[in-house]
Amino acid sequence: MRVIRLDFSGVRCFEHGELAPAPGLNLVHGANGSGKSSLLEALHLMAYARSFRGRVRDGLVRAGAPALEVFVEWQEASGRLRRAGLRHSGQQWEGRLDGAPLAQLGDLCAALAVVTFEPGSHALVMGGGEARRRYVDWGLFHVEPQFPGLWRRYARALKQRNALLKARQRDGQLDAWEHELHQAGTPLGQARERYLQALQPFLQRVSDAVFPEGRGAQLRYLPGWRQDDLSLADALLLARDRDLAAGFTSVGPHRADWRIEHEAIPGREALSRGQAKLTALAALLAQAEHQAAVRGDWPVVALDDLASELDRNHQALVLDRLAATGAQVIVTGTEPPHLPPGLGWSTVFHVEHGRIGRDTAPEGAPAS
Repeated sequence: MRVIRLDFSGVRCFEHGELAPAPGLNLVHGANGSGKSSLLEALHLMAYARSFRGRVRDGLVRAGAPALEVFVEWQEASGRLRRAGLRHSGQQWEGRLDGAPLAQLGDLCAALAVVTFEPGSHALVMGGGEARRRYVDWGLFHVEPQFPGLWRRYARALKQRNALLKARQRDGQLDAWEHELHQAGTPLGQARERYLQALQPFLQRVSDAVFPEGRGAQLRYLPGWRQDDLSLADALLLARDRDLAAGFTSVGPHRADWRIEHEAIPGREALSRGQAKLTALAALLAQAEHQAAVRGDWPVVALDDLASELDRNHQALVLDRLAATGAQVIVTGTEPPHLPPGLGWSTVFHVEHGRIGRDTAPEGAPAS
């Protein structure tokens, strides 16, 4: 998968911006506050329906603009050209995919695959479970065609049960929606567990390559309730009185989580901030490699501010591995990250005051 053109307007400091990245390694450099990260946010929005800094309404739309607009054109490994556009005010959105109106933003997310590593990515390891559930579900959206429908079915049932709990209703409707939660939630949890099992060998290989200090990485799935041979239906029934008092559903796949455990590091609490970043990066690259193996098409890899997030040795390890895959990579930074000998940038862009221009390679980063 390769982005051919990214065109956007009304995104943070940008009145308008356009980028035409090449295959291979692309560098976007500029001073702090110039708009480098905002450029990646526009691309990330098209693949996740949100910025990696939060929701669209939390400052992504340029001050004074009624809405942001993003257009992206990309080519799949098969050679198929695809196009998508999105207009989002922070409250309302409208979009098109390959010329047809979008009914669900998830349809866009399932079409364009972008894996993003940015300064907040360590939350994938150190933060709450929501980011980890999004990570797994995004992967499943791209490798299991039936998963989006299952996910929406579970989300609808959860919304209905929560409404009944808030109204303190104990009638047959609660039984019916608990049955629906069980019917949708059981295969949903099984799909997540299978996905993490499939990721395991990819994570070990990537972690050993880019984070050798964290050898023996293992994934452990936590389903969202204490199983102890309990089905989800049983867990919901046992939690019903507590949930009626609280007004929300306390057990189920919406509370699921997972952990990465390292053979050489005793628990995530023992990870330094730098080690947490490397663990998160290994998980993201493992997800990209798994998708490439299943679908035969690499996602676009976006690395925001890489030189300030990783030391020179780890920068070189990551870029060397990605260059060998043939993936399209977009790297931003105030300074160019460290490239291993023999590697160069396919294209270099410079961002200044919300404007993007082509540039010659900065010192220490020869263009290929």
